[in-house]
Amino acid sequence: MKDGDAEQKGMSRRSLLKGAAAVGAVAGLSGMALNLAAPGTAEAVTKKLPQKWDETWDVVVIGSGFAGLAAAAEAAGGGAKTVILEKMPIYGGNSIINGGGYAAWDEKLHLRQKKNLGEDSVKQHIQDTLKGGDFFNMPELVEIMAKEAPDALNWMIDEGGAQLGDVLVIGGGHTAYRAHFSAHNSGKDYTEALKKIAEKRGAKMALNSQVTWIWRKDADPKSPVLGVEVKRGNKVVNVRAKKALVLASGGFSWDVQMRMEHWPKLVKEFNCTNQKGATGEIIRYSKAVGADTLHMNFIQLFPFAEPEAGTLDRPAVYAFSGPGVGIIYVSKAGKRFVNELDRRDVCAFAQIALGTKPAYAIFTDAIPPKFGGKPSEIEAGMKKGRFIKGDTIADLAKKIGAPADVLEKTIKDHNKYIADGKDPEFNKPMKKTMVPMDKGPYYALPMWPAVHHTMGGLRINTNAQVIDVFGAPIPHLYAAGEVAGGVHGSNRLGCNATTECVVFGRIAGKNGAKEKA
Repeated sequence: MKDGDAEQKGMSRRSLLKGAAAVGAVAGLSGMALNLAAPGTAEAVTKKLPQKWDETWDVVVIGSGFAGLAAAAEAAGGGAKTVILEKMPIYGGNSIINGGGYAAWDEKLHLRQKKNLGEDSVKQHIQDTLKGGDFFNMPELVEIMAKEAPDALNWMIDEGGAQLGDVLVIGGGHTAYRAHFSAHNSGKDYTEALKKIAEKRGAKMALNSQVTWIWRKDADPKSPVLGVEVKRGNKVVNVRAKKALVLASGGFSWDVQMRMEHWPKLVKEFNCTNQKGATGEIIRYSKAVGADTLHMNFIQLFPFAEPEAGTLDRPAVYAFSGPGVGIIYVSKAGKRFVNELDRRDVCAFAQIALGTKPAYAIFTDAIPPKFGGKPSEIEAGMKKGRFIKGDTIADLAKKIGAPADVLEKTIKDHNKYIADGKDPEFNKPMKKTMVPMDKGPYYALPMWPAVHHTMGGLRINTNAQVIDVFGAPIPHLYAAGEVAGGVHGSNRLGCNATTECVVFGRIAGKNGAKEKA
């Protein structure tokens, strides 16, 4: 079955996932830079190659998130003169505002074993990821991510000084406690560790450096990528990549035009959790030099975002982290509406089907400590209006506009499900870590889906090489992280993104440094 056929089959399974896959073509003129971009998105004529290079590096990395930093660290570690180009005024991209989750079936601290949280394995991580993506994933990529997950995490700890919190979470779609969180529940803990490794090894970073074109000599499949055109303020410079160009620019969640090309219902009115730099121009430029894409119509909604602005803040992470220890989701009618440990797409679509915004995550003081939550975070969240507190269930129900008797029954029933070890309503796996909500105060966290992650992107192989439309690697061109597709399939499991970025960033950097100049 071709990818396009598979995608369309997958789309027919969900009424909300409707959109046509973009179709690319390849053309070019000898001695001219390839340019196949669509009119209105980039220049639609051939561009002449630069007469001179303003800068020359061995490896050029686009993007300074998890994948870019990991790639730069490994490229520099391989002896390559390396630079990171970041278009924003600060480094880190989406990674630095990430919630600090990292999925790994084990690590050097062996937290799962120490906490007696059951079994896990690389095979189980692979199977969960494939099932979570409806088996549209590229299995060979999933296998690499899962196998290399522990080593990549240990690397950040050992060489970068990253620290983990003392909790493990079972996230939606996962069947084991493998979601690790950094000490401060922030992706910055990892970006700082990766940046430290990269800088120690000699990699440089240039902020406010927006790539505006990718240079490739001609359409010959053996023709390598040469470098990039970069805009810095009012100045345009051309940067040579002698060994490799690594694309780690992230996804396209903020590119409304691109996401609507593949999912027309994701109009501009949809909120987005991402930082504003998450636009898709690097994918367009890559297609213009012959790169293939896949799974572009698989776009994830984050079910737990702040309802008005779509923010992914610390309270939003409570809603993701808490179901394994007793948090429930309710509608404004006070009723549960989904298995809280189900996949993100299932939870998001269940909320949208309610037809009434917002939904709420419900918990008590006894629950957050189980996933690393702190009283100070709850207090801060209440001041911002993110958490709503009620001394009793009836008090909380009044504040969120739910019928008190219904909410009381919902919580009472769920407490019984915990005691019985069975959820007859939604068949949620009931865990021994779950805490009954039998003592106040009670809290509600408003939440609503927002555009969050683009599972599709550039097609890569197990070496992180970008593949062209004929199935061959484009010489000297690599990609890692959200700009690349294939790992997650139709839906990404929480915390797998950080893992994917670091694992494939390392692979891209190592292999890029080995290329001949």
